[in-house]
Amino acid sequence: MAERDEQAADPDRGAGIRERRLAAHRGARRVFARFGFHRTLRERLAVLDAAGDVHDLDELSDVYGDGVVEALETKVAALLGTEAAAFFPTGTMAQQVALRCWAGRTGNPTVALHALSHPEVHERNAFSEVGGLRPVRVTGEPRLPTAAEVRDFEEPFGALMLELPLRDAGFVLPTWEELTEVVGAARERDAVVHFDGARLWESTVHLGRSLEEIAGLADSVYVSFYKSLEAFGGAALAGPTELVEEAKAWRHRYGGQVFQQFPTALSALVGLERQLPRLPEYVAHARVVAAALREGFAAAGLPWARVHPEVPHTHDFQVWLPYDADVLGEAAVRAAEETGCVLFGSAWDRGGPGLAVTEVHVRAAGLEWTAEDVKSAVAEFVARLPERA
Repeated sequence: MAERDEQAADPDRGAGIRERRLAAHRGARRVFARFGFHRTLRERLAVLDAAGDVHDLDELSDVYGDGVVEALETKVAALLGTEAAAFFPTGTMAQQVALRCWAGRTGNPTVALHALSHPEVHERNAFSEVGGLRPVRVTGEPRLPTAAEVRDFEEPFGALMLELPLRDAGFVLPTWEELTEVVGAARERDAVVHFDGARLWESTVHLGRSLEEIAGLADSVYVSFYKSLEAFGGAALAGPTELVEEAKAWRHRYGGQVFQQFPTALSALVGLERQLPRLPEYVAHARVVAAALREGFAAAGLPWARVHPEVPHTHDFQVWLPYDADVLGEAAVRAAEETGCVLFGSAWDRGGPGLAVTEVHVRAAGLEWTAEDVKSAVAEFVARLPERA
């Protein structure tokens, strides 16, 4: 959430605080997550050098989607239980193509989605400007749409898009029963269902179902390779063979038929092999971290603090505090610089008058933190906040 927001508000301050935060993160002895994009080129290339156990490195490199790219597509389709999958350079492209294809098949270009969904918040109106689609907002509440909202929506729509989890609402998910009811409500309206599954990989814990069962509810699914799997980038669209083949034609038209993509595809295979099995462990520990944060803030006497969701649905969640974003950003960076422990490694965004929000991401590095470690880091952070009148 983001770097671009803090820089847009004040370019000099945004760049300065961001550089300090990244430097503190790289030098810290304790963080919740060490993301690939914080590492050097040499460190990232080492991932490919060590990938011989997931793919034959003596194979010829890919050309326009064959070789290792095809191997990745086959792997994803098997994991999600779909007939086929297509690799895309970005999720933005994958979803535009998917919903454009469905619009042609249903004869209805209207896409029902959440007001906080990625296309509505982060894609510059791409659905309408590029794809000729017409997005309509089913709800703006900080949760997934309900079956009643879908069933009673006043306009017809050809596709319902559900973001699982809904990132900008706090990485929230419905229950399995709620999800099946929402999908059923869309089916009653003869609409297709597309899952924005950028973070679908880690949703199995909260939903209590396998990837194949979750993906099986939808007509098509998009998944990301870099958000939780630590790949260099890339995405896949999975679904029926006929849809995927049409999507590949549109991928070419959109400029996504890249000559060679072996670094990204190979890094995605590494992520599926090494990170995917660990995601449930990260989700479980995120709940330990969230509970310790709540206890730490209470012990520090903060007048109001929120961890959202109170019990995280995935290994990512939000923290809300009653201070201006720049105050919290400075305190977080100072604490990291002076203690070597990064409690809040992401930017703080304004959430309202005197209120700000940040995201906490728990990955392998976060497993090293005990609850007491978290509470101690909270005390150090709060000690660097100004006293409230």
